[in-house]
Amino acid sequence: MSVTVRVPAKVNVQLAVGAARPDGFHDLANVFLAVSLYDEITATPADGLRVTCEGPDADQVPLDRTNLAARAAEALAARYDRAPDVHLHIAKDIPVAGGMAGGSADGAGALLACDALWGTGARREELLEICAELGSDVPFSLVGGAALGTGRGERLRELEVGGDFHWVFALASRGLSTPAVYREFDRLGEGLDIPEPVADQAVLDALAKGDAAALAVALSNDLQPAALSLFPELSDTLAAGRAAGAMAALVSGSGPTTAFLAPDARSASDIAGVLRASGTCRDVRTALGAAAGATVV
Repeated sequence: MSVTVRVPAKVNVQLAVGAARPDGFHDLANVFLAVSLYDEITATPADGLRVTCEGPDADQVPLDRTNLAARAAEALAARYDRAPDVHLHIAKDIPVAGGMAGGSADGAGALLACDALWGTGARREELLEICAELGSDVPFSLVGGAALGTGRGERLRELEVGGDFHWVFALASRGLSTPAVYREFDRLGEGLDIPEPVADQAVLDALAKGDAAALAVALSNDLQPAALSLFPELSDTLAAGRAAGAMAALVSGSGPTTAFLAPDARSASDIAGVLRASGTCRDVRTALGAAAGATVV
């Protein structure tokens, strides 16, 4: 017997970041949108805990107990007083180290897969609590759709989405460390008065109406200057996407993946073709949002 869970990537249509807290984290107003790029996590009974991985850049995915999928299995097993005896196989399609929550998706997917495999019957609230312990983006990977994340991003309020949004994602030639991007955010903000992060009502309204033009005007990412400081070449990718007809362009989360909003599927395909030929990125993907959260398949 085995259980397979499909779990989506995310793009941040707003990422407002506050000053560093005493615990080193930052308060956020993080508007997540799940998009149709997926990892699949398969849980199979085993004599111990084992993680394997296949797919693009699978060699960059840790297979030890630092992997969020392994940590999710251990956390659920500990709550139900059982051994985390499971083989977790990750079929990657979400870019690795790309700012699209691939690792968080694997944690949420493994948690749901182990819950189903072991028959623990954990309540949704309990699963979300475990997700929050694992990492700031993990709860949203479980929920999907669209949501506003506050605190570190782990406290979620689900949002209405009134239509489809067409995206193009340009994958960079190397990764970016999320902690490094936050450190650079702090460095760039030294001596400045950083406001408390709040959700932009224009973003929430655009999502609720399914209005891509309004969302294009309202998109924002406070981490983008830090990501560009560490990876200046991303500016060329952003410029290439805008020149190709994207309604808006931004760094996805902490980067280095760049995201481009398109008015429709045909435009997204055209933008992807131009980006692919531009020489400013190593690969290009198209996706649709909002996508469902972690789902047993």
